Amino acid sequence: MGELEIRAATADDLPAIVAMLADDPLGAQRESPDDLAPYGAALKRLEADPNQHLVVAVRDGRVIGTLQLTIIPGLSHRGATRALIEAVRIHADERGSGLGTELIRWAIDTARRLDCVMVQLTSDKKRPDAHRFYERLGFTASHEGFKLRL
Repeated sequence: MGELEIRAATADDLPAIVAMLADDPLGAQRESPDDLAPYGAALKRLEADPNQHLVVAVRDGRVIGTLQLTIIPGLSHRGATRALIEAVRIHADERGSGLGTELIRWAIDTARRLDCVMVQLTSDKKRPDAHRFYERLGFTASHEGFKLRL
């Protein structure tokens, strides 16, 4: 197996990223791998915002994982900056390989380097395996999340 590279995502990576986003029962209902235009527009917005870090994990030239790290300046916690992890996906062939742990560690290390005081994330209640994964990495389910679709 080749060396793992975690790097900023590019437009060339979008088909692989969107395929991973769609590759589970929840993502299959909301993602459209056949229409990359909205994802390309979103990538341009992300690239223009220095607080957004959309990355891919690549091995042997193949995108095998992705996540988005958002840096959030704030007033609470004495003006603390937080990091938010979103859209963590691992290619089906790589699940259980330790890649998810490597990606999350990358996000935590990046958040520390950017002077964040905490890293937070949400995970759908229908993903108990993901919850166990995050707990093994030291995350605690300390809050109840709420969403309002617009």
